[in-house]
Amino acid sequence: MTTRPLDPEDSPELESTTLYAEPSAARGQGAPAEWALIRYVGNPLGEVLPLRGPEVAFGRASSSEICLPEPEVSRRHAVIHLKTDSDGMAGVFLEDLGSTNGTFLNGHRIVASGAPVRMAEGDVVRVGSQAFKLKQLDPLERSFHEAMLAQSTLDALTGVANRLSVLSLLEKQVDLARRYRRALSLVLVDLDHFKDVNDTRGHQAGDAVLKRFGALALNRLRGSDHVGRIGGEEFLIVLPETTGREGYRVAEALRESLASQPFEGETLGPEPLSVTASFGVAELQERDGSVGALLARADVALYRAKALGRNRVELDAAP
Repeated sequence: MTTRPLDPEDSPELESTTLYAEPSAARGQGAPAEWALIRYVGNPLGEVLPLRGPEVAFGRASSSEICLPEPEVSRRHAVIHLKTDSDGMAGVFLEDLGSTNGTFLNGHRIVASGAPVRMAEGDVVRVGSQAFKLKQLDPLERSFHEAMLAQSTLDALTGVANRLSVLSLLEKQVDLARRYRRALSLVLVDLDHFKDVNDTRGHQAGDAVLKRFGALALNRLRGSDHVGRIGGEEFLIVLPETTGREGYRVAEALRESLASQPFEGETLGPEPLSVTASFGVAELQERDGSVGALLARADVALYRAKALGRNRVELDAAP
């Protein structure tokens, strides 16, 4: 469903688009305060989502600016409009796009066919199981929130989710997949001969390799996917609404991209460094009694990829 244009008769004071709120007197001079949503309920808790651009969409579709891969969320669920009023003040307006389960503002469902509803600082919008609080954040406040989130959920070296965070996300996605009978696949990744990189090129080179793979995964995966570092050179990728065959293709694309781009840089030494990885893919099955059973099958596939020569993808052969 496409976004319904704002009706000037509904909101006659709306004029041109702006990206920033006017700073309040309490904030004083300096950079303007930016409108942002802070994740109030859901993962990653405390995430800061700046509202930039004329529209910010919520939805299950990976193209949504705020992608919420939950069955309770429609593909195009709701949208936030940023506009200025006649006094030059930035206004934030919330519109439901005819979602199945509704969009809630401060606990009240908004009417899908009505005019967009103006929001105020501190308002809480709920979409599916997630809730977000609207705030104006100056650069210092935003940096504080982002630093707190990074400390609790991200791997400091690679920028992907840490072990606790990605395993928590996996538990949640498994529950959702079972409840709504949706496909779910995961990929275990092990960087090949990583110890040799540390031994021959030094730990700085090893760190550079880990960072490079983290960046590659984040750039190549959909917004609805999750990637985390679960060990020294081990990563876990969670792929909601993805079959095992589709997960295999995702892993193969990552493998090929990594293997085809030798690493270069001062920390890696005078010669380019070729890095490869092995991948084990498994799709959630009804017989999986726990998340551990799914992980174990992916681990078997990963072991097979390494035993067959590394730099390859193996798919769990579940019946």
